[in-house]
Amino acid sequence: MLPSESLPMPSCWKNLLEEAGRGVFARRSTLRLFLVLASGLVLAERGTVVAMAAGGGIAGQWRRACWFFAGAAWDAGALGLAVARLIVRCLLPPGAPVVVAVDGTFFQRWGKKVFAARWAYDGSAQGGKKIAYGNTWVVAAIVVRLPFCLSPVALPVLFRLWHGKGTPSQVTLAGEMMRLLAAAFPDRKVHGTGDAAFHGEPLVIEEATWTTRLPASAVLYGPKPPPAGKRGRPRAKGARLGKCAQIAATANWQEITADCYGQTVTLQAATADCLWYGSFKGTPGRLVLTRQPGSKKPYDLGIFSLDTAASPARLIERCSWRWPIEPSNAAGKQLTGAGDARSRTQRAVERAVPFAFLVQSLIIAWYAVAGYAPADIDDRRLRCPWYQPQPRGHDHQATRRVRGRRRNIRHPASSPTPRRNTRQPSDLRRHRCVTRKLKYRVMSQNGTLFAIYSA
Repeated sequence: MLPSESLPMPSCWKNLLEEAGRGVFARRSTLRLFLVLASGLVLAERGTVVAMAAGGGIAGQWRRACWFFAGAAWDAGALGLAVARLIVRCLLPPGAPVVVAVDGTFFQRWGKKVFAARWAYDGSAQGGKKIAYGNTWVVAAIVVRLPFCLSPVALPVLFRLWHGKGTPSQVTLAGEMMRLLAAAFPDRKVHGTGDAAFHGEPLVIEEATWTTRLPASAVLYGPKPPPAGKRGRPRAKGARLGKCAQIAATANWQEITADCYGQTVTLQAATADCLWYGSFKGTPGRLVLTRQPGSKKPYDLGIFSLDTAASPARLIERCSWRWPIEPSNAAGKQLTGAGDARSRTQRAVERAVPFAFLVQSLIIAWYAVAGYAPADIDDRRLRCPWYQPQPRGHDHQATRRVRGRRRNIRHPASSPTPRRNTRQPSDLRRHRCVTRKLKYRVMSQNGTLFAIYSA
């Protein structure tokens, strides 16, 4: 049997999980199992299914935990939308637009019978070997500002498993998730952003906009000219403007102030209304070229957006909001445990990774709503004298961690105690090069729930 409904956990954490799972799980017993496994993932050292069960106090019922991923009746997309609504309600001001960052990430797997596993490029792999065997996921995360972070934070909500060549592309999958989010928030504007790999017609959505980095090889054209009143097919695009370097040579540069990665910077920018016909066909867009004052380069960064009404500073800021999904993916893999589950069947593979990422988003939302206290920074400084609360340089290059000890999630006395993280301050100092690159983490130490985040 599952633990009683009075399983020791913070009431605010339990209410948050129940709000996210309400309407997703048809049976009350499945919802209780979701609460147990979500809390078990926070307490477990690894993100395997057996470790989740042990962390939640049902180590002897690990088969029931496996059934939750492989056989239970629930949909990861519906759970993701429920978490997205919760994030927007709790962490965004009323009427504020929803900024969505999209990225592809790879999880290494082993075994011949893992669903949708294949040999593919793994950009996050260490060393020179970048080809690995595993699953490729497309992740959509809502980017928010939190009171204890200088730079924005990405909270993953929707996921799509890419099956490789011959199937819908990652751009098509990203467009599907953007449409779902746009339909989920009809009263808000949805702005999507991604790296240079995410561009194409599937991202042209009436209820949303898209902003991406422009490749140096992209050729732009002027806006579609009005009908000439002559016979024949009218022109679909204007005169050829050329590549970014050619446009930058004759552009009118102006000095602007923009918010990039949590810092206010002064840049030179040039804008032009144009068409990226090779990717978005006749959909009008706006080009923003940026460079540092005094730079000898033609330009430093090219940004293309379908939001033609936004100012250059706003588009530069929105493009910088794509970066938080990178440390979010890294934290999910290295700390939360996404990808640790040794799932093989289709349902289990399609649910295990989204489940871990959604728990990561929920724990950060819980900490922002009910767990954060400014005194945590002082407590961290007392325990770790070498800690410096203010990041230096770009936030994504030198991020510090702050540990906030809030309420307890204790294991039932009858359950075996999972492995604990026993790192000492000297050990943390040796791992400093890793912690700088992480925005936040969720871990267990001495049976107590900790949320670690960037100051």
